[in-house]
Amino acid sequence: MRAFVTCAATWFGTGLSPVAPGTVGTLGAIPLYVALARLPLPLYLATTVAFIFLAAWVSGRAEEIYGARDPGRIVIDEVAGYLVTMAAAPFSWQSVLLGFFLFRFFDVVKVPPARYFDRKVKNGWGVVLDDVAAGVYAWAALHLILRLM
Repeated sequence: MRAFVTCAATWFGTGLSPVAPGTVGTLGAIPLYVALARLPLPLYLATTVAFIFLAAWVSGRAEEIYGARDPGRIVIDEVAGYLVTMAAAPFSWQSVLLGFFLFRFFDVVKVPPARYFDRKVKNGWGVVLDDVAAGVYAWAALHLILRLM
């Protein structure tokens, strides 16, 4: 179980990057998005919700293993946030890249309530919910920009 948790938490090692592990972890989310992108929207959303629950569980266990609160090597939360960002986006490389940059922006800026989740909510949910909130902001910005294009 420990091996599964560490592999999932670091998203197959992307979180072990010595530079910008959150950004590298988000890049690691793109293949999963590509695999899910052609699903009917209800199935994509159900899969994303299930993934958020998995990410919260994995993040909580990984915090115990690493003995730290939200260590940078846990990046499964970035994967969850990116999947939220890309919900209902038309599949194109432009959308994939724009979603990537928007999600990273909102994940770094931590617009409320993301900042609250990041600072006040402990356990795996605290690790994941700030990224889900960032994903919601990035989703809104992505869809607005795509409509204007």
